[in-house]
Amino acid sequence: QVQLVESGGGLVQAGGSLRLSCVVDARTFSSYTMGWFRQAPGKAREFTAAISWSGASTDYADSVKGRFTISRDNAKNTVYLQMNSLKPEDTAIYYCAARRLVFYSRISSPSVYDYWGQGTQVTVSS
Repeated sequence: QVQLVESGGGLVQAGGSLRLSCVVDARTFSSYTMGWFRQAPGKAREFTAAISWSGASTDYADSVKGRFTISRDNAKNTVYLQMNSLKPEDTAIYYCAARRLVFYSRISSPSVYDYWGQGTQVTVSS
């Protein structure tokens, strides 16, 4: 079973920054498509960002475009989410997800991901 462990969440004031990390315990990490999703209280889990196995392709939800950056370091089996200019509406539990296949398609759908982390809380105060 592949394990994903997120870290880096916390409490930050509006306008501040956080960097989330997700370490993946898998020998084949470098072939995985990786995604970040978030879930606010009382709301459905929503797509935030995704990155292809090589890092050449990235995608973002409209709500975070221009403020968040997804990246990966295949040598460290780690994917990152740099979050800048945070807003109170960014408050949520953030989940890291991994897809075994290299195909970079339907990346905004939670159903295409095979493994999930336990989540890390991000709280943005106004």
